[in-house]
Amino acid sequence: MFRRILCVVSALALALVGTVTVQVLAPDRAAADGCYTWERTLQQGANGADVTQLQIRVAGWVSSGENLALDGDFGPATAAAVKRFQAGYGLPQTGVADSATYTKIYELQDNDCTPIHFAYSEFDNNCGANNYLGGKVSEATAKENIKRIMWQLEAMRRKLGDRALNVTSGFRSVSCNNASGGSSTSLHMYGQAADLGLNNPAQCTLWNAGKSAGFEELLGPGYPGHNDHVHFGNKASRSWSAPNC
Repeated sequence: MFRRILCVVSALALALVGTVTVQVLAPDRAAADGCYTWERTLQQGANGADVTQLQIRVAGWVSSGENLALDGDFGPATAAAVKRFQAGYGLPQTGVADSATYTKIYELQDNDCTPIHFAYSEFDNNCGANNYLGGKVSEATAKENIKRIMWQLEAMRRKLGDRALNVTSGFRSVSCNNASGGSSTSLHMYGQAADLGLNNPAQCTLWNAGKSAGFEELLGPGYPGHNDHVHFGNKASRSWSAPNC
C-alpha cells in the first residue's frame, strides 16, 4: 500500500511540474541607471563614449595641477583618477572601472547625470533669467560644461570631509556677464566656471582644494575682485592666483 501511495504522489508531482511556469527575475538595476548605464568593465587601453562618461565622473579625482582630458581614451591618467575615486569611497584601488565602481557612481548621481549634491538650478541664475541661454555656446554645450564642473566640485566636497559647498555664480549670458563686471573672456559665458562665496569653508581652503580637483583657473583672496569668493574654471592653460593664500 505504501509503495502504491508513493507512486501516485510521484506521478502527481510529475504532472504538476509539466504545468508550472518558472519565472527567473533579473536583478534590479541601480536606481540612478536612468542616467547612464555602463555595459562593460573599463581599463587601460579601452576607448569609446563610455570612457568619456567615466572621465566626466572622475574628473575631480586628479593629482595637484592635473586636468583630466575627456577624450574617450582610457590611459594612465584616467586609471589614476579611477584609483583615487575608489580610494575616496573605500573601494578596492584597482584603477579598473568595474561593477563596484559603477555602483558607487550610480549612488552619487541623479537621473539627469548630475551629482547628488549639485543641480543645474544652482548654476543658472544668469542675472535672474534661470537658464543657460545667451552665452558664447549653445545651451546644451553650456550644460555639459557645467556638468563637468559639478562632478569636480562633488570630488572636492568629498575630499573636504563631505562639506556642503554653496555656489554663488555659475553660467552667465554675455549681457549678464557685462552687467556683473565680468571679464570679456570670462569662462562663465561658456559654462566653464563657478564661484563659491563666503558661506563655505575658508576661502584659502577652497582655493587649495581646487588644485587637486582638475581646475586650471583658480582665483581667490588677493586677486582683484575676488576677496568675497573663489573662482573655479576649466580651460587649456593654467591661471592660479590668490596672493592672500
